[in-house]
Formats: sequence, C-alpha cells, structure tokens
Amino acid sequence: MPKVVLNGVTVDFPFQPYPCQQEYMTKVLECLQKKVNGILESPTGTGKTLCLLCTTLAWREHLRDAVSSLKIAERVQGELFASRSLSSWNAADGDSIACYTDIPKIIYASRTHSQLTQVISELRNTSYRPKVCVLGSREQLCIHPEVKKQESNHMQIHLCRKKVASRSCHFYNNVEEKSLEQELATPILDIEDLVKNGSKHKVCPYYLSRNMKQQADIIFMPYNYLLDAKSRKAHNIDLKGTVVIFDEAHNVEKICEESASFDLTPRDVASGLEAINQVLEEQARLAQQGELQLEFSADTPSSGLSMELEDIAKLKMILLRLEGAIDAIQLPGDDRGVTKPGSYIFELFAEAQITFQTKGCILESLDQIIQHLAGRTGVFINTVGLQKLMDIIQIVFSVDPPEGSPGSLVGLGVSHSYKVHIHPETSHRRAAQRSDAWSTTTSRKQGKVLSYWCFSPSHSMRELVCQGVRTLILTSGTLAPLSSFALEMQIPFPVCLENPHIIDRNQLWVGVIPRGPDGVQLSSAYDKRFSEECLSSLGKALGLAWTTAMTLTGNIARVVPHGLLVFFPSYPVMEKSLEFWRAQDLAKRVEVLKPLFVEPRNKGSFSEVIDAYYQRVASPGSSGATFLAVCRGKASEGLDFSDMNGRGVIVTGLPYPPRMDPRVVLKMQFLDELRGRNRAGGQCLSGQEWYQQQASRAVNQAIGRVIRHRHDYGAIFLCDHRFAYADTKAQLPSWVRPYLKVYDNFGHVIRDVSQFFRVAQKTMPVPVPQAVTSSVSEREAAVKEATLSSPLLSTQKAMSLDVHVPSLRKRPTGVSASSDSESSLCVEYEQQPVSAQPRSVGLLAALEYNEQKAGASEEQALGSSTLSLRYEKRPSIEQRGGRRKVRLVSYPDEPVAGTQENKAKLFMVSVKQALSQASFDTFTQALQHYKGSDDFEALVASLTCLFAEDRKKHTLFKGFYQFVRPHHKQQFEDICFQLTGQGCGNQAGAADSTCEQNPRLDPQSHTSKATPSNISLPGDPSSCPKVGCTVEKPGQAAVSAYLSDVRKALGSTGCSQLMTALKAYKQDDDLGKALAVVAALTTAKSEHFSLLQRFGMFVRPHHKPHFLQTCADLMGLPTTSRGLELPGPREESTTVPSELAHEDSKPGPSVSKKPEKTQSKISSFFRQRPDQSVRSDDTTPEPTKSEWSKQ
Repeated sequence: MPKVVLNGVTVDFPFQPYPCQQEYMTKVLECLQKKVNGILESPTGTGKTLCLLCTTLAWREHLRDAVSSLKIAERVQGELFASRSLSSWNAADGDSIACYTDIPKIIYASRTHSQLTQVISELRNTSYRPKVCVLGSREQLCIHPEVKKQESNHMQIHLCRKKVASRSCHFYNNVEEKSLEQELATPILDIEDLVKNGSKHKVCPYYLSRNMKQQADIIFMPYNYLLDAKSRKAHNIDLKGTVVIFDEAHNVEKICEESASFDLTPRDVASGLEAINQVLEEQARLAQQGELQLEFSADTPSSGLSMELEDIAKLKMILLRLEGAIDAIQLPGDDRGVTKPGSYIFELFAEAQITFQTKGCILESLDQIIQHLAGRTGVFINTVGLQKLMDIIQIVFSVDPPEGSPGSLVGLGVSHSYKVHIHPETSHRRAAQRSDAWSTTTSRKQGKVLSYWCFSPSHSMRELVCQGVRTLILTSGTLAPLSSFALEMQIPFPVCLENPHIIDRNQLWVGVIPRGPDGVQLSSAYDKRFSEECLSSLGKALGLAWTTAMTLTGNIARVVPHGLLVFFPSYPVMEKSLEFWRAQDLAKRVEVLKPLFVEPRNKGSFSEVIDAYYQRVASPGSSGATFLAVCRGKASEGLDFSDMNGRGVIVTGLPYPPRMDPRVVLKMQFLDELRGRNRAGGQCLSGQEWYQQQASRAVNQAIGRVIRHRHDYGAIFLCDHRFAYADTKAQLPSWVRPYLKVYDNFGHVIRDVSQFFRVAQKTMPVPVPQAVTSSVSEREAAVKEATLSSPLLSTQKAMSLDVHVPSLRKRPTGVSASSDSESSLCVEYEQQPVSAQPRSVGLLAALEYNEQKAGASEEQALGSSTLSLRYEKRPSIEQRGGRRKVRLVSYPDEPVAGTQENKAKLFMVSVKQALSQASFDTFTQALQHYKGSDDFEALVASLTCLFAEDRKKHTLFKGFYQFVRPHHKQQFEDICFQLTGQGCGNQAGAADSTCEQNPRLDPQSHTSKATPSNISLPGDPSSCPKVGCTVEKPGQAAVSAYLSDVRKALGSTGCSQLMTALKAYKQDDDLGKALAVVAALTTAKSEHFSLLQRFGMFVRPHHKPHFLQTCADLMGLPTTSRGLELPGPREESTTVPSELAHEDSKPGPSVSKKPEKTQSKISSFFRQRPDQSVRSDDTTPEPTKSEWSKQ
C-alpha cells in the first residue's frame, strides 16, 4: 500500500490519496498532535471513514514507536537518541507518554450499529490490525434464550444481572476462560461476528465485548453510549485521555438534546404505581405469614427482596405525590399547555421529596424492585414505568452541586438550557383506575404530560469534555455553517475544514424542477402537499403517468438507469402520495419499468425491503427499481446506494419540522433569546435560521446518497419550486451549488438528463458487480440458525405498496392496470368462482417434483400447489425490530394429468438448458411465488428479465403461455406481443388440443351441472376449455370481432348501449336487466340473432343455463332437457348456426321466415320483470357475495 508522510507521521493508505483526502488527514493529525478539538466537513463519498481510520491508527503507531525508542535509549544508557526529545516524534510538548499504556485509545462513535459495521468493513481493507472492540446492548448481543424472551430491554438488563450475580448463566461463566482464544481475541469482529463466535464457543458476546474493551486500541460504539451519562456509567466507559471521533456528526446536536430530555406521561406514573402495588401486597402477605411462622417456630418465608415494607410504602407515597403535583398545575383551556423555566423541575420534584439528598436512596430502591420483578416467574408485571422514573431522576439530578452548596445553584445553571412544558395528554389512554385507599381522585381527570426539554447540545457536550477527553473530532458531510455549529456546542474547535468533492463535472447533474410536465407548480408546502394537482403533477414528473406528451418526451423514471431513489418530506406525505397514485391507477404503470419499493416505518422489516431492492437492481437484464423513502429516515443515512443502486435521487420537497409543535416553537424562542444575549458575537443562529437549516440538512443527507466514491456518477432532481429561492440554494452543499440549474421547461430536464447519462455511461468505468448483503439479515441469521430466507418472497413483500401504506389495503387487487379497452373489459366477465382447494398446476407441479427430489429429506410435505408464508413473531419483537421465522406451509393436492405433467417437465428441461444456473434459480423462485400469491405482474417482470432481452429465448417466453392461469392469459398474450412482436396463438392452440385429447372431460359439465367439483378455477392452468362445452373462454380476437360486428350491425349508439349493459352486468350480476337491453338491440332483425347468441361468451357460468333457455324462447326454437349449445368465441358466423336446433327435430323454415312467432316471444320476454326471468332446472345454488368478490 502507498505510504504518505503527513506532519511527520507515515500513513499507510490503500491507494494514492487525492488532494482533498490529504488535506483532511492533515487536519486530523493537527487535532491529534496539538490535543485540540476539530470540526471537519467533507462530502459523502470522499473517503472520510478511511481517512479517519488510517490517520488515527498511524498516529498511534507513531507514538508506540516513540515509546519504544525511549525505552531503547534508557536501556543503552542514553547512547542512542540521547539528545532527542519526545517532541521530535511529533508529540505535544509536555506529553507524559512514557509507556505503552499511556497511548490514547480511539473511541469511534456513529449513529447506528449498521453504520459501525460499514466502518469496521473499511478497517479490514487497510493494513492496520489494531485490537478492536464493539460495544452493543444485550438486545443485540445476548444469546441466553431466557433473557432474549423478555419483552423489553430493561427487563433483559435486570434478568441478565440477576443471572450473572447468581452465576446461573453458563455463557457468562465461560467469558474469562475463553476470552483469550485465538478466534475470539485476534480478528477484527463486528456485532454479527461476536454473535456468531459467541454462539459457536458458548460464550456471552455482551460480556466478551466488555472484556475486550480493556485491551482494545480502538472502540466502536453508537452515539448515545457516549452522550448519555446513564449509558456511559452502565458500560463503564472511561474517557480520560481518549480521542473521541463522532462520525456523521450532523446528528450530534439532536442526540445531545434528546439524551438530556424526557416526557413523563400519566401512564408512566400509573404503571410504576401498579408495579409497586404488586410488590407491596406481596411483601405484606409474606410479613403476615412470617408472623404466623414465628408463633410456631418455623422458618419464615423470604421473597428475596431486601427492603422493608415501610420503605416500599414510602416509595409509593413519593410517586403519588409526584402525580398529584403534576395534576395540580393549572392549564389554559385551549389545550396549549404552559411553559416554565428549567429550574421549575427542582421545585416540582421537591414537592414529592425527590431532591439531591434523597435521589440516591430512591434510585437504589427502584433498582431493587425492578430486579426483583425481573426475576419472578409466573404473571408478567410491567416495569417500564419504574425504569423510566429511574432514568428521569438521573437526568434531572445528573450534575451534583458542589459540596456544601444548595441544589438551587445547579437549578439556576441548567435553567438556561432547559424548559419545562406541561400539556394535556392527547392519547387519553389512562391506566386502569385504582380503587385502594392510596389512590388520588385526580386520576379520573384528563392527565397531564410533564416534559423537560433540553435546547442546547452544549449541556451534554461540556459534560463529555469534562470527563478528560484529549481530543474531540466531529465530522460529517453536512455540518455547514461550521461557525454556528461550533457556537451551539459551546466548546472550542480551533481546527475547522470544509472540503470540496473529488468528482469531476461530468459525474453530477443537479436540476431544480419548479413545475411538472403539465405546468403545475410543485410544492410540498403545508397548504399544497396534499392537493390533487400537485400529487398528479409529481406523479407525472416521476413517470407514473403515460400521457401523450410524456410518451414523446420521456420522464425521469425512464431516463435514469438502474436504481432511482425518491425522498419525501415525511411518512404521511409519502403514504398520501402512494394512496393517490394507486387510486388513480398511476403506481402500477411505472412498476412495469421500475418496480416500487417502499421504506417501512418499523425497522424490523426494513432489511428485507432494502435487500429486495438491491437484488432487483442487480438482476441481469433488469431495468432497475425505484425506492421510495423519507428524509431523516433509515434509507437517508448510512446505507450504500453506490453505482447502480442509486443513479438518481429525487427530493420531492423541503422536510421542515412541524411548525406548530411546542418543542419546535420553544427551540426557536430559545435560539432567539440566546442570540439576543450574544449580540457581540453575531454568529449564533436565529430561530428561523435553525428552522430552515433543519430542512436543508435533511435534504443534504438525502442527496448525499448519489455519489459514494471517486468513479460514481448520478443525477439529483429537486422537485419543489422553493429550491429555486436564493436562501434555499445557499443551504445546499458547497460541492453541489456549482452544478445547480433551474429549469422552466420539463422537456429540457429530460433532454439534459438523457444526454448526461449517455456521456457518463461512455466515459466512466463500468462498476464491478458486488454481492448483495445485509448486515441486519446476517445478524438475524447468526442469532436464529433456523431462519429461512427467500429473496423472491422478500421482493414481493417489499414491492407490495399495500404492506406499507395501510390506507391502500382495502382496495381490491388483481385488476390489470392495462384493462382500459373495451375488449379487455369484456374478458373479465367470464370468471369462475374460486374453489377452496386449488388444483395443482402442470408446470409448477413439475418444478416441485424436481425440488422434492433434491430435498425430499428436508420437506416431505412439499407436494403442494400453493406456498404461503407464515410469520411467527411476538408483537413486541416486531416493534423493536426483532427476528422473524419464516416457514413454508404446504397443502394437499390432487395429481396432475399425465399429459400436462410431461409437457411441463419438457418445458423445464428446455428452460434449464437455455439459462445459467443463477437465472434458472430466479426462474424457479418466480414460479413458486406466482404459484403462492397469484401475482401476475411480478411473474412477468421476472420472465421479461430472463427471456425478453434475447431473441433466441422468445420461444420460451411464448411457450410459457400454456402454463399461465386462465384469468391472466389475455394479459400475457398482450405483453408477449409487445415484447416479442408475436402473439401466443400457437401456444394456445396447443393447450386446447391437449384438452381435446383428454377422454375424461365431460362435454356437458357446464350445462347439466355446476357443482363445485366440476367448476374450473381461475387460478388453475390445467382447467382448459373442454370439448363440446357450451361456452369457451373468449379470446381477444373473438371479442374484438364480436364488437366489430356489433358496431356494423347496430351502429355506434347501439354498441355503446350494449357496452353499458355489459358493464352494469359486471357490477350488479343482474343478467335479466342486461338481457333486456341486449335482446332489444339484437332481436329486432333476424339477421342480428347471432349477436344475441354470441353474447353468451360474456355470460357468467351460473347464468348460462338461464341464458340458453332465454335465447331459445326469444328466437322461437324448441328445446329439450339437454338444452342448447352455443358456439365458442371463435365462431364468426353471422347467421343462426344449425347447432341451435334440437338434433331430433325435423327441418323447418328458417327463423327469418317466422318473424311473427319470434316477435310474440320477444314481447312476452319484455313483459317479465328482470327478477322473474325464466330459469332452467339448474340445482346449483347462486354464488354468495363473497364468492363473487373473488372473481
């Protein structure tokens, strides 16, 4: 690796660093050598992480060499390096680093563990091999099955402590013995590696990591472990003499404030009182039993709780007084709440006898009760309220007053950084009313929430520095303006840096799009974000609508290759947009080109969604995918969207905080007051500037996803007219502003972006494909080895908008987005009721036959035609992103006809010969998914990637027609024609001929009987049209020919009336009303009788006997018990077919020569009420409403 000498320190870098990287490393060394703090801003993608790791570790090695030289000099009595001082080794003057233990440790903090996993991955790419430690919570690291089952994190903590204290955890007992093993001590381990190795060696990963911390050179941990005083104490983190690095430090301000704030709800207090009541009753009962036992000289019972009954009662009294003090606060009647200075919290708590003097005893008592309840078996008692009360007391009394001074002085000090806000509880979810003598009457009133909010990050930051930190480095890609950021922290930052980017001009395109393709102004402002005009225009800009203009000019989704990211200001805006696009049938249209993946709200399902997105983008022949996310969400930070994963980023608006939120209002007031007190400095942000900065930083983080390394390229679309304002443009990163251009014409946007990507794809190197991995998925696999993952099933779940947008779940699915023509509409009418037990499908049964041969020992029951996912998880695990077990469940099935099965096996052989192993795996997964979910769009997307790109494989694409389920055949025919230029008619004929050769088919199955046993299933490709059936499934050609004949015979007006009747029949299932219209149109002239007869192709199965009888009555033809047979949809005759006449009747005059008889029948038909129409002797009951809903 190249070696670079900077400030006298030799740095091993994986490649020759760029000038901006050398400048960055120089500033890091300046902070380290001078023992000062620094704020370093460098754009995302410039290698900040690599620079930080290499520089700090090189500096440590340099100090180690300095210590070694001093020891050698001492050993040879000053002959070597006798006149050379330690400062010559670039240590600060006066540094007392005389031994190896004095070399500072590096503490590297980031926001999440997933970000830390990426940092450790970068460390493995360097030549440095330091001793590494990663700190995590028990929720992430504990492998004890009993502890893992606990419902909350704090319950895990207390149960773990109890088992450790009693030495009843065998994983913990092995820590000391196995911590020195080579596999555990030497390599660079992240969270996933710790869990894997801990499970393998039967050693506790949590305590193993704490053990490794003592000897580690560099320690990785999340922000809150450092900024939260409670977490620092819990993890025993010693900061004296350490170098602390905050990566992605734009979040430090928010984390500092949140870690020092709290909201105490009435539910929290009630929960704590309920837990104490349980302990109090238990101890009182044990005390009574103890008295009885003493009378008989027996052993007294013990609960294991070393607390007096009186102390528990006092603790309950404290909580009741606190509840009463909060309820006694008077609020205005408009639900706004009241705000008081920060020092008021000490007065309020003093009323409940919670002070600096009593806090120690109270905390110790609360801890004992929680630990006692955590170790109990039987009925679960919620201790969340007690744990929250402990945290609150530690926050309020975090800074002890000087010895001998009153606590009021501390209160005056913190009042400048805090506000107390009391407001009515909006959830109205009070705990159950308590009826004992201790209860207060105020519990029946509306509760009040006590909020203690910190508005200055300096409170936590100064407390951190006071722990003896040697150097503090804050770095991110979005810290500007640095001056105001440093002023808010209120600690000195002598070293500052604003770095440029390392990319060239041809690697980035940035455009502001104030108006959509239809000229409507794009805006995410509060009064416009949900307007139909804005939502529709935004959808057209993204490519969700294919209007005539859009077809000519293209749209963003069509011109951006591979992955496209779309960021919304908030979850409600994203969900409302999706709901509107789904209601307008816009969302499905873009999925043909780039399927939509939606960021879920809960973290538990996020990993599978993002993995599915990566897989879709990386699929061979894929046109890419679209990922819909939220600013400040999980996808906007820390995730890798490099190269093809993110060629374009669309920001749909400015994500301002909620303007009327009390906390936002108070924060702005706090900053305005602070600026008024520091007028001389002039560098402090005003409230309005902070408000605007919150939105711009969120935007800057989102657009930072597009450029991830030196050879990356992409486009940024800012779709809000406010991005054109001067003050908003000034808030964008300095490396983005030179490329920014405001467009007045949407067509020019498409033109310039198309040209940009054409040039970039020719000039930039082709990225090397990387395996799709997920750190979260790996961790889940390590913790639960039995977890079964299915990429395609995850893909479908991720692509389903209904999963992530609750308001969309009520909308019926299965309707084709392209069913807007008259012919497509008609095809939908003849659908059979869905049977309770679907029959097996030839092609899929053949696929399962092959799978059973490969893994019969694993799953004997896999002979089914339907696969379903069953998720077994507790709600609590889902809420905190817990692990899920996915099980494949099979259902019994009937055997498949031999002919169909043989054809399926032959087709599978042909596909396997034509595709690679990876592509064939994708094909089989697509079949399984289609089989289980009936998702036609996902099937077509997979088949298109596999067969449509190569003309040699078009035959396989067309050949798949015979295995498509009947209700999807017409859609498949249309798509096949669009992609290959040829239809699937020959394949259909083959399927029909197969059915004709089947001797078991009953030619009268539809007319004589319609029992569930012989009703064909829409989802069953094996249910082909039968020989002699009265009505066949209409093909597109037959439908088009019929409509053409109707127009010629009846004119456009008559055709329109017939179509209206057909649509009404589809909705209300009333054949009588539909026939009244059709008969009036088609029986006026005898030459139109065939139109009435051919209308039978649209009649639903349970109406066919009645329709046949009515046709015979209207046309004056005799009938027998057998009924009439109508020709299939391919019958093009315009005269009455001879098959309509009874086969035993004598030849007679044609129908056209007996108009008077026919007319009399028609008149009698019209005199009938629609609900009194003639019915056959069909004994099959009418389908229920729920059965029709399946059609």
